[in-house]
Amino acid sequence: MPLARSLSVTSLSGLEEWDEEFELEDAVLFEIAWEVANKVGGIYTVIQTKARLTAEEWGENYFLVGPYVESNVRTQVELIEPTNPVLKRTIDKMNSSGCKVYFGRWLIEGSPYVVLIDVGFTAWSLDRWKSELWDLGAIGVPWFDREANDAVLFGFLTAWLLGEFAAQSEEPPHIVAHFHEWLAGLGLVLCRKRQLPVATIFTTHATLLGRYLCAGSVDFYNNLSKFNVDKEAGDRQIYHRYCLERAAAHCAHVFTTVSQITAIEAEHLLKRKPDIVTPNGLNVKKFSAMHEFQNLHAQSKSRIQEFVRGHFYGHLDFNLDKCLFLFIAGRYEFSNKGADIFLEALARLNYLLRVNHSDVTVITFFIMPARTNNFNVETLKGQAVRKQLWDTAHTVKERFGKKLYESLLVGQLPDVAKMLDKEDFTIMKRAIFATQRQSQPPICTHNMLDDSSDPILNSVRRIGLFNSSADRVKIIFHPEFLSSTSPLLPMDYEEFVRGCHLGVFPSYYEPWGYTPAECTVMGIPSISTNLSGFGCFMEEHIADPSAYGIYILDRRYKGVDESCNQLTSFLFQFCKQSRRQRIIQRNRTERLSDLLDWRYLGRYYIAARHMALAKAFPDTFIYEPHEPSSATGFRYPRPASVPPSPSLSRHSSPHHSEAEEDEDERYDEDLEAEKDRVNIRHAISGMLKNVARVFLNNRSSARGEKQNRVLTLENIELKL
Repeated sequence: MPLARSLSVTSLSGLEEWDEEFELEDAVLFEIAWEVANKVGGIYTVIQTKARLTAEEWGENYFLVGPYVESNVRTQVELIEPTNPVLKRTIDKMNSSGCKVYFGRWLIEGSPYVVLIDVGFTAWSLDRWKSELWDLGAIGVPWFDREANDAVLFGFLTAWLLGEFAAQSEEPPHIVAHFHEWLAGLGLVLCRKRQLPVATIFTTHATLLGRYLCAGSVDFYNNLSKFNVDKEAGDRQIYHRYCLERAAAHCAHVFTTVSQITAIEAEHLLKRKPDIVTPNGLNVKKFSAMHEFQNLHAQSKSRIQEFVRGHFYGHLDFNLDKCLFLFIAGRYEFSNKGADIFLEALARLNYLLRVNHSDVTVITFFIMPARTNNFNVETLKGQAVRKQLWDTAHTVKERFGKKLYESLLVGQLPDVAKMLDKEDFTIMKRAIFATQRQSQPPICTHNMLDDSSDPILNSVRRIGLFNSSADRVKIIFHPEFLSSTSPLLPMDYEEFVRGCHLGVFPSYYEPWGYTPAECTVMGIPSISTNLSGFGCFMEEHIADPSAYGIYILDRRYKGVDESCNQLTSFLFQFCKQSRRQRIIQRNRTERLSDLLDWRYLGRYYIAARHMALAKAFPDTFIYEPHEPSSATGFRYPRPASVPPSPSLSRHSSPHHSEAEEDEDERYDEDLEAEKDRVNIRHAISGMLKNVARVFLNNRSSARGEKQNRVLTLENIELKL
């Protein structure tokens, strides 16, 4: 059933209707990315989770454009005939001219329309289009760079699509085209060169050169203004890619990026300051468990404990009830993701726990996909031994229960000495002997192809954390994405995160950071850095992030050793929390979910589209943002009740008390939850007042002569 067209996102509470003068009926939005219905990285998550909100706003006039990948289409897309007559004529014309263009619905929440282009089918035009690209901007793409070749094909085809759509329209259309990342950027450049009636937006989620520089262990942020960008890109053999990205950034009507830290990076490397920052959100409703999220944590934690019982069989000399589960997950970029500093901090944490005779055991999971050839035999054996022990215990329990039942039937109290016979003891002894192990529990759950050169394993060897009995910190390296069908740890990623106590993401280069954001909406505290978009966002809008379970590590203004000490301090203080303090902290963390919801962060994208329309069609649209506020941003206040950790107690609570009973009296969960909800509303209102500060159309005379449509920030601001 076709989506209903709506003039406003009326499903969002507190959102004001659009001004009656502003209509989008004759405007069409194309959102173009290589990761539409094609999962490669984080951009897929951005587009997938944002699609429902955008479809509600634009209705039948919203189309996602991506590459046709048959394996993905079979499982994610329902191919149908185009419902828009102009788009149908466009696709028919392109197909009759030697292209293969498909139309359908992407089977995700919101069911948006997708236009999928088979780039391989038009590969015969690659040399001709490369030549045209050289004549256009002196950008030469080498034959061996397959990804760049795909970008050239995709760019020319998307520009063809938009140009044909404009030509097939009976009336001059108002087209908005939003391009994500350099792989789609060439289409934007061609639209501007051909002077198509298209309002263009370019969003870089991470600069190409920035990612390459950080991967090479460069002092990146202290030398941003000093890099010779052309030389650096050339030295890394990505100059042609860099040129495509930079051209898209400069040609766009509106240039956006995902965080303030990436905006600074883009200004120096791409030589254009972003017009607006569009933070990445999440569909919080998907993760919402209301009051059940604490129960979900307990259930998932018990499943992780079962895995730990098998993995550490024969060396299970620690109390699982006093075990904390930490994890780091993401692409295997050892330095960029902060795995190097995390491992060093774990070694220091292990020392602190041992010298302080702590009874807490920390088990840390590294979930980073690497090259492997199979599961580790010793790891598989551990799970088999655990299952065998469970079966043995179940067998003995049934025999014991049967004897107890028969004894009670005849009216006699059982003789405990006779309840277990020699056979039962023999079975149990054999089970105990089977758990004996001469070696230490394995670090890695798989057989690594490059064991001797793997950076995580080499660091583990250097710091000497081999899961010995004396160590209070244990390490498990799982070099594969989690799956519910795995014979080792049969859990989905979401379920695994809910079962952990703390996510640790001390990234050096992280333009946004979906992993800590996902932890937040699931009520799991996390450690991020002030070099990640997420960390900067939270630090800007929360006065005391650590009180809400968001620990911000300083990697921008401190050296590596200082940052490592700070991370160790965060981890050690977290280990000193009582169970009750961790529960309170999880409640607070989960209540920050609304700050990351697309219902609110989607307003930044709305503002970017309005700005682009006003720049591309100044005779029709005028965008008038508010004057910048003198305030630097909303500071979400500290909670007024129980401190989340011993080290922060005097800062978080105005009336400190050492007594647990006094804390019970002062803490009112419902009252604090209501205060947090009010604070979040004020936070969002404050953020939106500063959304657009760059572009202001002052055509005062044109307003009297022409019936302009005025778009003000008040139209998209929440009335909270």
